[in-house]
Amino acid sequence: MDQPINTDSNRLSLCTLASGSKGNSIYVSDGRTRILVDAGLSATEIQRRMQAVDLDPHALDGLVVSHEHSDHTQGIGGLSRRYLLPVYLSRATLKAAFRLGKLHEYHHFNCGETFQLNTLRIHPFSITHDASDPAGFRISQHGKQIGIATDMGRATAMVADHLSRCNIIVLEANHDLRMLADGPYPWHLKQRIRSRNGHLSNLESKDLLVQIENSNLKYVILAHLSETNNSAEMALSEFAPVISASGVRVIVAEQHRPGPLLSI
Repeated sequence: MDQPINTDSNRLSLCTLASGSKGNSIYVSDGRTRILVDAGLSATEIQRRMQAVDLDPHALDGLVVSHEHSDHTQGIGGLSRRYLLPVYLSRATLKAAFRLGKLHEYHHFNCGETFQLNTLRIHPFSITHDASDPAGFRISQHGKQIGIATDMGRATAMVADHLSRCNIIVLEANHDLRMLADGPYPWHLKQRIRSRNGHLSNLESKDLLVQIENSNLKYVILAHLSETNNSAEMALSEFAPVISASGVRVIVAEQHRPGPLLSI
């Protein structure tokens, strides 16, 4: 089903299928290799969302896992078994993700070491989050690169360095600082979110983007927005000065429906 979209083998494409605390999944393809980075919805719902944007789950070549939290792994086991897909994840993540069930096939990666998944080169890098071995990813092919950095409490220099090379960036903008402070969450949860192992605020995400000097950057997808402590309007208003200065297109990924298929 997705063949007509990806007939140009010199393009790298991305589509967010879901983004937020209720489930996350990102489709990436270079026209020959098709993968999902995380699958935090049921296998059936992932299948439905792919088909809704004319992507064929039967054409997938593999699943890549950033960390073990259920909003990133709920559908991994079911998709692996249903479509006979290999799963790529770190040893620590596999050990911690005890609810995956049986996997058709799995391969370990180490943060800091590039691995090949068919025609895609994937470089996992360490991020700060309350998981066993959380990873962001830089995915490259045809001289183009996609960066994925969500679920992180601090925007480190390493993260900035990896994202500075990318044409498309999926970047966490989890909460508005005032909405979180004044919101209904209990104090301990607010502290977790604001900790170095929690989530990036709109302001922190914007400050990270400002650090990245990259004339090749075309799209920024704001991801993992809290439905309680953020809104698309709040996130976009924070990024407005950056958008107007750079000309980069900024898109907010949604929880309940897929985003557009973006190609570079």
